[in-house]
Order: sequence, then C-alpha cells, then structure tokens
Amino acid sequence: MSPNIIALEGQYIRLEPLTLAHAHALLSIGQKHEDWLYLPRSCFTDLNDVHSWIQSAHRLLAQGEQIPFIIINRFSNQIVGSTRYLDIRPRDHVIEIGYTWLASIAQRTMVNTEAKFLLLQYAFEQMQMRRVELKTDLRNLRSQKAIERLGAIREGILRKHKCVQNDFQRDTVYFSIIDDEWAQVKAKLLERLAIKPF
Repeated sequence: MSPNIIALEGQYIRLEPLTLAHAHALLSIGQKHEDWLYLPRSCFTDLNDVHSWIQSAHRLLAQGEQIPFIIINRFSNQIVGSTRYLDIRPRDHVIEIGYTWLASIAQRTMVNTEAKFLLLQYAFEQMQMRRVELKTDLRNLRSQKAIERLGAIREGILRKHKCVQNDFQRDTVYFSIIDDEWAQVKAKLLERLAIKPF
C-alpha cells in the first residue's frame, strides 16, 4: 500500500496534506519551545528550518513510512498545528498516529480530539487497519491523559526507548486501539465532539 494524499474534514478542523506552501504559516505558530517540549526535535528557528522539516516529511511520505498533515481551524481558516500517520505497516494492518503539535491557541480545545478522531476513522474504515498505535514520552502526563480519553488502552513502557531533544533518552508509553474496539470508541468520541464547543 502506498500512502494516499488525503484531506479529512470534521466539524471544527480540516486535515490537509503538508506542503511547502504552508511553511510561512507554520513558522508563525511553531516557534514556542514549550509547544514542542516532548517531541523529538525543538521548535522552528527560521523559514529554512521549516522547509527542511517539510522536505524530510515528504521523503518519508515517498518511502511509504508516514503521511503528514497540517491542522486547519475551519472557522478561522488558520493553520493551528500538524499531525501524522507514522510507522505504516500494511502487511500487519498496523499504523501509528502521532508527531502531533499544536499552537497555543489550539491547546485544550477540541482540535486534538477531532484530529485523532478523523485519523482513527480513516485508518479503521478506509485503510482497514486492525491496530492503531499512539505513544508518548513518559514525562508528558497531559498527553497520556488525552490519549486515555480517546479510549486507547495503555499497554506498557519501553524504557530508554528513544533519544530526543538534548540527547535525552526517553521512556515511551505505548497505547493502542484495535478494530474490535473501534465501534465503541467511535461512539464515545462522537458524543464528546457533539457536546463540546470549540
């Protein structure tokens, strides 16, 4: 399976394929270190840095390893962050959702919930995945709680799993949702999205 370039639209947000045309907007919202604190790299430093980041994402897309998106607020039409499909393993029917970062204005809103919902729905219902993985830094308690609220099952911790910013060897917490659970998870997410304001 080669990754398809897709766009996904919800009530609050739209996910569009990441392109170089988004570089200026990404730079304008992606320079706060705290927004990238637990990601493998730190915030953007300049436009060349953004271009390099996008080009790296495109190389991984071409290799069939990732599908990167920007997140757009449908009401303001502003870019508010980015997210990806990662570790695409068609033979195993497994995919990961991650590398998500949000501008401050989109944090603690329904943006992350709906982005995850759209990606989960497409993975299970269109890509026919049987397992979706989500993982986060053990230090990132907020992310762990957000993943648990999606309905994902915490599976365990990989110790000293990955080297991230400042050569820190992080422990990684693994979560997953499997196809047998999707109907129940979907119903709960739809309920949350219906009653919560942006």
